[in-house]
Amino acid sequence: MALTLISTSTASASATLDITSGIDSTYDSYEFHFVNMHPASDNVSFQFQVNATDGADFNDSLITSTAFRGVQRENDTSGALGYYDIDQAQGSAYQLLTSSVGADSDQQCSGVLTLYAPSSTTYVKHFMATTHSANPDDFTQNIYAAGYINDTTAIDEISFKFTSGNIDAGQIKMYGIAKA
Repeated sequence: MALTLISTSTASASATLDITSGIDSTYDSYEFHFVNMHPASDNVSFQFQVNATDGADFNDSLITSTAFRGVQRENDTSGALGYYDIDQAQGSAYQLLTSSVGADSDQQCSGVLTLYAPSSTTYVKHFMATTHSANPDDFTQNIYAAGYINDTTAIDEISFKFTSGNIDAGQIKMYGIAKA
């Protein structure tokens, strides 16, 4: 599996990072690596939504998803692993990738979102994400989310944002995954 870097989007007090070109039939799958996404506001969630071809508002595609997470306190007093209630059932909202990201200088989120066959006009589009973030209550969490976008129209745009406030800093790198 070879990754080809297609684009890099850099945030600087940005409300959203929207990738509106480069998602097409060239690759079967796309990976979005988000690195050190630092929110301007404390205790917010990082999320994404897609647009079908000729879409305009990042809320037309219905998402069904599930998630689980592992958490560990910074002082090593407790940890847990289990189902995490950031799922949707045919929802049109942005899909949460992580939650409760802190805005301190040592808090941010990073991870990878894989979108499968976005240019298909026959099948729904599946996705998987793995994220890591630092919480304002001094614990770390890994979240694993997966699901599908219930749309048989080709997907050609994706948007990332926090649930509130701006993206203070961070980068999103979009890679195409070479066809086998």
